[in-house]
Amino acid sequence: MQSIDTLHLHQKITMMVNRYEAFADDGHGNTGQVVAFAEQKRMKLKEEVVVYTDSSKQHVLARFKARKVVDLGSGYDVTDGDGRPIGLFRKDFGKSLFNSTWHLEQAGTPVATGRERNHGIAVLRRIWSFLPFVGDLPFPMRYHFDFGREGGPPVFSVDKKTWLRDQYLIRVPDPHVDRRLVIAQAIALDALQSR
Repeated sequence: MQSIDTLHLHQKITMMVNRYEAFADDGHGNTGQVVAFAEQKRMKLKEEVVVYTDSSKQHVLARFKARKVVDLGSGYDVTDGDGRPIGLFRKDFGKSLFNSTWHLEQAGTPVATGRERNHGIAVLRRIWSFLPFVGDLPFPMRYHFDFGREGGPPVFSVDKKTWLRDQYLIRVPDPHVDRRLVIAQAIALDALQSR
């Protein structure tokens, strides 16, 4: 898993859960083997998402859980299947008012910060959410996030590939960032973005 540098994340919306599947890239820009599967239950007070190795849900790859029930700047701890810490991520609420900003922490590496690539799209997404009737519809434009460390090379990026469906291309040029942490953060970008 750690050698994978390109992933595809697809979301499928059902009545009570959002389902996510992450696929390794097949080397030709297409989805290959499933490497992660997660379901996010809606309407939970304290967010927790378990990421499995596949849809059989027999083996836990990772999980992320909110530290607090309601705290706009609270972090999400990411652990492995045995409960050992992998890292954490948190939304920077103040900076996210205009351009969504996340911070990703992994032991032994500097903090990586991720922001929406296009400031204009970021502002338009905020306006969209306040429009009567329209704000309840999915945002029709693609948006992208770039994660990096201060003064360093890119860590990873998450690009929305489709206009209406939630499908993302994740590129991970940093060989040191834990892929399980990247997958958890990518799921959170979709599942928690509007919070």
